[in-house]
Amino acid sequence: MNLNELFHKQGLGVMATASKDGAVNTAVYARPHVIDEQTLVWGMTNGRTYRNITENPQASFLFKTSDPGFSGVRLALELVKTEESGPMLAKIKENADATVGPGTGAAVTHAAWFTVTEVRPII
Repeated sequence: MNLNELFHKQGLGVMATASKDGAVNTAVYARPHVIDEQTLVWGMTNGRTYRNITENPQASFLFKTSDPGFSGVRLALELVKTEESGPMLAKIKENADATVGPGTGAAVTHAAWFTVTEVRPII
């Protein structure tokens, strides 16, 4: 599956994380920035998802495209690094402002880089 092509489609994404003690969190997340087929980057605020990945680097992302039927993907992820500045975070902030609305990017404080460890169909 070509993740770059998939994430150019409209759809709904859900990120699932767990804290070090196993408390699970799910959150609606934007499509990631595709660096290559194994590396994806999301912008994050200082919320529960970010806190969880700093305690437990494992995450899961489900993306359901807007296409009819059950088109999409489930990804197992492992956190590689986070950045609090730099060109990727600046790009993410600009995209948030353009997509969601002016000022939205100010809430995004981290660029979280993940390695894709498994790709599965949505169903």
